[in-house]
Amino acid sequence: MFKLLMPLSAALCAAMLGACGSSSQTAMIASSTTHGTLAVDPPFRIASLDAATFQAELAGTASGAQLLQITGNPACGVDFYYVKFWTVGGAAESTESSGALMVPTGAASGCSGARPIVLYAHGTNPDKTLNIADITNPSNSEGVLIAAMFAAQGYIVVAPNYAGYDISTLGYHPFLNAEQQSGEMIDILTAARAALPKTFSSATSDGGKLFITGYSEGGHVAMATQRALEASGAVITGSAPMSGPYAMEAFGDAIFFGNVNLGSTVFAPLIGTSYQKAYGNIYSTPADLYSATFVNGIETLLPSATPIDTIFSTGLLPETALFDSATPSVTVPGDAVLSAELTALLSVPGSANYPLPPTSQTPLFAAGFGSPYLINNSYRVTYALDAAGNPDGAVPTPSTGVPLAHTVPVQPLRQALYKNDLRNGGWAPTAPTLLCGGDQDPTVFFSVNTETMAAFWSPLVQAGLITVLDVSGTPAGSFAAIQGGFQQSQAAQLAYYESAAGGGLSPAEALLLLVQGYHGAVAPFCAAAARAFFSQL
Repeated sequence: MFKLLMPLSAALCAAMLGACGSSSQTAMIASSTTHGTLAVDPPFRIASLDAATFQAELAGTASGAQLLQITGNPACGVDFYYVKFWTVGGAAESTESSGALMVPTGAASGCSGARPIVLYAHGTNPDKTLNIADITNPSNSEGVLIAAMFAAQGYIVVAPNYAGYDISTLGYHPFLNAEQQSGEMIDILTAARAALPKTFSSATSDGGKLFITGYSEGGHVAMATQRALEASGAVITGSAPMSGPYAMEAFGDAIFFGNVNLGSTVFAPLIGTSYQKAYGNIYSTPADLYSATFVNGIETLLPSATPIDTIFSTGLLPETALFDSATPSVTVPGDAVLSAELTALLSVPGSANYPLPPTSQTPLFAAGFGSPYLINNSYRVTYALDAAGNPDGAVPTPSTGVPLAHTVPVQPLRQALYKNDLRNGGWAPTAPTLLCGGDQDPTVFFSVNTETMAAFWSPLVQAGLITVLDVSGTPAGSFAAIQGGFQQSQAAQLAYYESAAGGGLSPAEALLLLVQGYHGAVAPFCAAAARAFFSQL
């Protein structure tokens, strides 16, 4: 997802000050499995990097130099600790989990002493071996991003790998389960605070300011964590959920009505298994939800140590075809008009009877239909009937006062989405909050998620407690430089695709490729906006 940063980590280990993967401390294995407890105390230091070396290594690659233009040069060194802690799964199962504690170091002002904490939630990753603490792993691009953006600028960073990843034996990932994932964020924060005084970096301490942020899946997790902490009475200095699927029911409705997001065939089994484990009613058997072509083994397929490209190429998942290209017929007894409207909504985008207006993303939406496909027609029809009978209010046409005061959904998947929708219960932030994303995002739709939340919280937006940033918007105000930088980078990438070096693509082909990479391209710019926002609080 962060292709820009992929080459960075491999070069870093060779230049680390202090051994990569070494520690002279004696660690204790905890006897308690109470959630929030350190499983290994103190945590293992994977690597230690000073500011000058970090900068030199980043500057030595084209992608690293691009990152430095966004983050600025490191002001601090960073110690990278591998935190193992106890948490619970989606059905309250105890599981050991892991994550990162990144501690700023160095003599420069703002690199030691009392420092603010950034609690960070990462984006969706199909790789079960993910360890965001391991800065020596060349695939750990998001770890490099947050280290350069936050830790190297004087923030203590705490970031879980999530249950189901790395050492966790849970067997699945509680994907977009607001209760579980916010609880795990709080658990690693508790564990990291306990570990911090015992690290080699003990001159750096918790200064009392707490910031929460995360991208994509992590945007949802960050907002859910803010909600949970505020409900507990904890004081949060500021929050910046980024490009997240916050309005889960509305987002699900948009997808099931044909706006199939990029990456949907990866997200679908993650969310299906997550909610089945948590609530037990998404299906009686997986064959209720998934087509016969892909149903075998799907509950344990993701996350996986097998590369996602291999999963696609070996036919374990379709690459893009979430739904059948043959439009299922919907029959609402006694209502021929509604039957026709719902059938039209379920047709392939771009077809003559598809009712929603075309956008630059329509070719990508259409790619979500084909054969073989992942989701059964019968399941999609039951979902659509519930969406018609219990409308969300934001999709397909936004209503005043989003969402409507509607009844709780009946269809089990919509019930689960409703439960994890961050509008549910009427919660509103009390800490300053930045919602950052891009309005051309084909993976997590800005209009359905960020703009829906902004409409839901419109009084707080008007009062200035909540700030909404579209990195593709007209540059203005305090974030103008970030917006301008993102748009310049997009223009340069488009020109590259159209050049001989980039494949000499036609303008239409180049634009489609640019849109496909848009979600990942937004990430470092929203992270920069989050840091700028936090610096003012």
